[in-house]
Amino acid sequence: MQNKYSIGILGATGMVGQRYIQLLENHPWFEITWLAASDRSSGKLYGEAAKWRLDTPMPERIANMTVSPADPAGAPRIIFASIDAAFAREMEPKFAAAGHAVISNSSAFRMAPNVPLVLPEVNAEHLHLIEEQPWRKQSGGFIVTNSNCTVMGPVLALKPIADRFGIEQIFATSMQAVSGAGYPGVPSMDILDNVVPYIASEEEKMEEELLKLLGKLEGHAVKPLAARMSASCNRVPVVDGHTVSVSVKLSRQATREEILAAWNEFRPLAGQNLPSAPDQPVEFAPQQDRPQPRLDRNRGNGMAATVGRLRPCNVLDWKFTVLSHNTIRGAAGATILNAELLASLGKLEPVAEAAARA
Repeated sequence: MQNKYSIGILGATGMVGQRYIQLLENHPWFEITWLAASDRSSGKLYGEAAKWRLDTPMPERIANMTVSPADPAGAPRIIFASIDAAFAREMEPKFAAAGHAVISNSSAFRMAPNVPLVLPEVNAEHLHLIEEQPWRKQSGGFIVTNSNCTVMGPVLALKPIADRFGIEQIFATSMQAVSGAGYPGVPSMDILDNVVPYIASEEEKMEEELLKLLGKLEGHAVKPLAARMSASCNRVPVVDGHTVSVSVKLSRQATREEILAAWNEFRPLAGQNLPSAPDQPVEFAPQQDRPQPRLDRNRGNGMAATVGRLRPCNVLDWKFTVLSHNTIRGAAGATILNAELLASLGKLEPVAEAAARA
């Protein structure tokens, strides 16, 4: 790509905003040209406004950029957003109405009927919903979301199973890293030597979003997967990497070998050359004590889900463990991959330019 897309980050000083910066530093398609955050950061150099928490240095060019107000005026057309849901409900429509493509990690509009909730390997066809949004028709702007960070791993693992065998029931128990709570996360006296068996709204998000992601686009709306879903969510003393134990009842019986083949052959983005897409979205770990966050969260540059411990379930049919990196695959990386898919489809061009090219 000769000319890179200009990208703005809304919520640039937060943990996911920092991941955007880290992952986009040498991106072949996208270049950060605008950073915005809260009023207390606006007007400062990013290096002064942000408390950098990642394991690579803050890029010097980014450190010297001035943080802008969270306002569409002067922002590039493409916005990566990761802001609090209450703020997102106000700001994301404001940017979309001004003609911006808002590619969001926020939860505010994930379940809106005309907003696509997308993982490119799972339901790329749901992107058609942007054409149903009033902003798209009026200004060319739109909103696309990626899912809750805990949902991504199970959905990637369940998609090839659902396609081949059908799914009737799902039971999932999560063990979620503290980074999923943002910085500073969970107080040390609450999480060390402890497991916290409650994360506000997390179980509801997991149950609703998983069924929408695995649903079918019918006309102008998504029909959720017709399966019963139950989730229990827990916070554990792990820095990065969400682990989920999943039990599933299938519509058609499958052998262990058939399920392993479904995962191994699952390559829906093969040949599309999206820079952030993992070559193998679902990797199987054959060791009896894997996956583990410290050992497996960075597979596929943090964009792959790792499954293991596939075995019969005495209540449903099969059970397994799935791990994904919650701030890469589960947040910033997912937004970037959605943007890459949109770019490949010509959806990041202004409507007039896209029409002229067509």
